[in-house]
Amino acid sequence: MATSNDIKNGAVLKLEGQLWSTLEFQHVKPGKGGAFIRTKLKNITSGKVVDKTFNAGAKVEFATVDRSDYQYLYQDGDDFVFMDLRDYDQINVPASVVGDAANYLLESAEATIAMHEGTPLYVELPPSVVLEITQTDPGLQGDRSKAGTKPATVETGAEIQVPLFVEQGTKVKVDTRNGDYLGRVND
Repeated sequence: MATSNDIKNGAVLKLEGQLWSTLEFQHVKPGKGGAFIRTKLKNITSGKVVDKTFNAGAKVEFATVDRSDYQYLYQDGDDFVFMDLRDYDQINVPASVVGDAANYLLESAEATIAMHEGTPLYVELPPSVVLEITQTDPGLQGDRSKAGTKPATVETGAEIQVPLFVEQGTKVKVDTRNGDYLGRVND
């Protein structure tokens, strides 16, 4: 078993039967008293973020999390089917695990899936993806009431905000972390 001194960003800890990912950590050595480690942890299943302090040298249990590259194939009911790019095995990932990533998943898109003891924990997409605008209203010249943006639906069905000049059929780059428009893409 490891100690709290081994905690690093991205490390997955097993606390009270749940898995927590380390977002931030800081070793603190006050002038008086013992050293401690201040952390910000995110619950992998619920997404809840908490601050937790460990005494220096306290025993903590690390969880082994395997991250592999997969290719998205198709949706089967509430599950998303991915293929392992190393051995071509297919796995079903529940929609609850895929979460908001489903808004940016196109068939044959690559994603990284984190697994713990054979159970998918989360799906991680590249920082940005290219999607086509399937529906948007034409922009009106001089209409600046919404800081020059309008809603647009992309080919996955997600709705994003785009500048007024973007038209239907345009390919755009979208940030997968927050759904922000990053720019047009020329073919």
